[in-house]
Amino acid sequence: MKLCIVQHAEANPAEVDPSRGLTPKGVADTRKVAAYLHKIHLEVKHIYHSGKARAHETAAILAEYLKPVTGVTKAEGLGPQDDVEIWIERLKLLDEDVMIVGHLPHLRRLAALLLCGDPEKTVVHFRMGGVVCLLRTEDAWSLEWAITPEAVL
Repeated sequence: MKLCIVQHAEANPAEVDPSRGLTPKGVADTRKVAAYLHKIHLEVKHIYHSGKARAHETAAILAEYLKPVTGVTKAEGLGPQDDVEIWIERLKLLDEDVMIVGHLPHLRRLAALLLCGDPEKTVVHFRMGGVVCLLRTEDAWSLEWAITPEAVL
């Protein structure tokens, strides 16, 4: 199973946009990454997002390019301060390739817990609009690949 973890793209400051939707740069970065993922034939069955505008917009753009078979859904437990154990338990029940779009520090803590068993360690440095792909084989997770908007031409 592959788990693609995406930090939402650049969002407007709350003073400019209280809902914190994506900036034009955030939209462009997400489109660039999504086009690259389509080009390398990434397939995910479903995309989950936190429901916050910046995550929802990032997920929607990714879905335009990846066309997940079962769609895009707002999911509990993907907020910035949510307990990572919620997704640890959900992932045990999943066997298809999925993508989650969320926020720091939650994503950093989730990746650390999956990869090294300690949510307080920083094992992955996320970038806005970047994707980290983890692979589960048997009962262990490993880093498969990662990309950032800056790395995609």
